[in-house]
Amino acid sequence: MKLYKKILAFGLTAALGLSTLSACGSGGGAADTGSNETSEASDEGSDSEATEKTDIVAGLICLHDENSTYDLNFINAFKDACEAQGLVEGETYFISTGIPEGQECYEEAMNMVDRGCNFVFADSFGHEDYMIQAASECPDVQFCHATGTKAHTENLPNYHNAFASIYMGRYLAGVAAGMKLNEMIEAGDFGADEAKIGYVGAFTYAEVISGYTSFFLGAKSVCPTATMDVTFTGSWYDETKEKEGAQALIDGGCKLISQHADSMGAPTACENANVPNVSYNGSTQDACPNTFIVSSRINWTPYYEYAFDCIANGEAIDTDWTGTIDTDSVVLTDFNENVAAEGTADAVEEVKSALLDGSTQVFDTSTFTVEGKNLDSYMADVDTDADYEADTEAVENGAFQESVYRSAPYFDIQIDDINLLDTAF
Repeated sequence: MKLYKKILAFGLTAALGLSTLSACGSGGGAADTGSNETSEASDEGSDSEATEKTDIVAGLICLHDENSTYDLNFINAFKDACEAQGLVEGETYFISTGIPEGQECYEEAMNMVDRGCNFVFADSFGHEDYMIQAASECPDVQFCHATGTKAHTENLPNYHNAFASIYMGRYLAGVAAGMKLNEMIEAGDFGADEAKIGYVGAFTYAEVISGYTSFFLGAKSVCPTATMDVTFTGSWYDETKEKEGAQALIDGGCKLISQHADSMGAPTACENANVPNVSYNGSTQDACPNTFIVSSRINWTPYYEYAFDCIANGEAIDTDWTGTIDTDSVVLTDFNENVAAEGTADAVEEVKSALLDGSTQVFDTSTFTVEGKNLDSYMADVDTDADYEADTEAVENGAFQESVYRSAPYFDIQIDDINLLDTAF
């Protein structure tokens, strides 16, 4: 696999060197339809923040549209960051939705460059190779990508990966789930040995595995008898499959449902069945007032603000950037007090403080087993150098160190007490 990556990277670089679009020559001017009033000020050598900020022209490429909670999360953050800079939609910032994980992404990235963008961001894992292709052709434009893994190894100064330590947010949401299980057990709704969680996942990628595992460990930290069933849809966004998957989990005895999938399918199934739900990427309380508890999400506004500042000030954007709770990149929605167990907000805040001071670690290896044994070593494939050297030891100080060696998740371990359905690793 690593040899293939190396050959592919070399071949792509060689091929792209033969053709460069004229639009990439200057990259970073305002679009024809936008304001170019900063050109004169820049020529005069103005260093005022207001002048510098208007030099930014930004583009966002989304896999789906606003109906996807995942994409909507990016769209809202992008709009907030752009408008805080004084950018105007359709003039100095652009949003393209429904862009597949294929050559269409490259074409749209180049369209963004043609519009004058000097910052282009794509939001889905499968966009990465096409963003790299565009970055290779347009060295004056900054290309950034969420959930990707290749910025370390491509050695392109204008290509960057970004993500956040969302596993901490998932863990906190899991604590809220565990408290709800305890409340239902105490109410006599079911026995402690029936505290089974259901989880609707998209793919068997490390990002999903890290997410459902951290969520489960959070729940188990307060409800020690909890177990979890996970089903997979094979799609980031398929409302029918997500709804059917959640219903199958409910029919299989799951008392609470969470998800790593992007539609309203699972929350709707929970609302219809009156089963508590922890959603992802945003609140579903308006649509599901009787079952929604809380949601964790990545707040992308801090990253956009950081990248814009780098561009404005002529500074390099980090090759691989990881947002944290401290940077306000990992957040929870407000709790639905009508559904959450009493005292949940205070308990979660206490756990959050423990995560921040290091006294609690999400993947503490004393809290889970793998095939009946504690995990004392794991060589993670993090690919953080151009030479593709040996995998990296990820277990240190009694915990798996997620989001330390690269921003995108790499916890891909199947732990005990989590039962996988309808899939094979």
